[in-house]
Amino acid sequence: MTDPDHAVREAVAALRAGQLIGLPTETVYGLAADARNPQAVARIFAAKGRPADHPLIVHLASADQLDDWARDIPEAARRLAAAFWPGPLTLILKRQPGVPDAVTGGQDTVGLRVPAHPVAQAVLSAFGGGLAAPSANRFGRISPTTAAHVREELGDAVAVVLDGGGCEVGIESTIVDLSRGVPVMLRPGRVSVSELSRVLGEAVLTPDAPDATTPRVSGALASHYAPTTPVRLLDAAALPAAAAAAAQAGQRIGVLSRTLMDDAPAHGSVWLQLPNDPVSYAHRLYRDLRRLDQCGASLLLIEAPPQSAEWRAVNDRLQRAAADREGLPKP
Repeated sequence: MTDPDHAVREAVAALRAGQLIGLPTETVYGLAADARNPQAVARIFAAKGRPADHPLIVHLASADQLDDWARDIPEAARRLAAAFWPGPLTLILKRQPGVPDAVTGGQDTVGLRVPAHPVAQAVLSAFGGGLAAPSANRFGRISPTTAAHVREELGDAVAVVLDGGGCEVGIESTIVDLSRGVPVMLRPGRVSVSELSRVLGEAVLTPDAPDATTPRVSGALASHYAPTTPVRLLDAAALPAAAAAAAQAGQRIGVLSRTLMDDAPAHGSVWLQLPNDPVSYAHRLYRDLRRLDQCGASLLLIEAPPQSAEWRAVNDRLQRAAADREGLPKP
């Protein structure tokens, strides 16, 4: 877009002034600031309530900007960028010396991504630089997938919220670490391990837990993507009995399931059915979690999806949503 519309021009002006904007991407909405401006980046952490040592992903207009932000770039990174950018893949690489510590959490690595959303592309092209843009929500909470979610979460902390409609993917990008000589997936997303391995011609590691040398990345805490309402993740066979018991005890519950029971407990419960394929499920997950979180329930019950490879990203988000909430900001 060579002649950005008024909303894009307004957003770029806000970024140049060191302010925050709500930026639609194909994954989730980001809270964006000029990645070269430490004061602007500090506003991201303040608005989200995010710990200062948590690194941010820098969004670029194209892979042509890789060398501005990263050094010692391996051929594997170029191949993945050619295959998946623009798209929902973040690469962890050795950072250039001039990249601010505020973006990297003081690490020697930086996360880089080229988003596919046309509005994000318009803003990045008009701005000309990199944008630090974590999800536009309070730290650890459900990521936003509409402009309305951003306004609900952050209000006046955001100067401009661009409305790009609902996010196509609906969950955060896949993160792959290429800074240590072997490709390691640190966060699952739409781009799968098998797709990555096929492009690289080698196995991509998927460790159960990071070791001491693993770079810190977004979304890696045990509790993340979490509603304010407590969550229980249950096998499909255990869900009906748990829902019935909660309803019998007089609890208002919210249920997220891939099957809708004919005799779903009444008693003020809200029962939402999600699709039975992982791509459509991910697209709707945060929207429906947010809806349940706002229904006045005291407990959310979620049917655990299959444990197969194609459900890896969804299961990652659900397990973190159901984890212990210690350390998350209070609602």
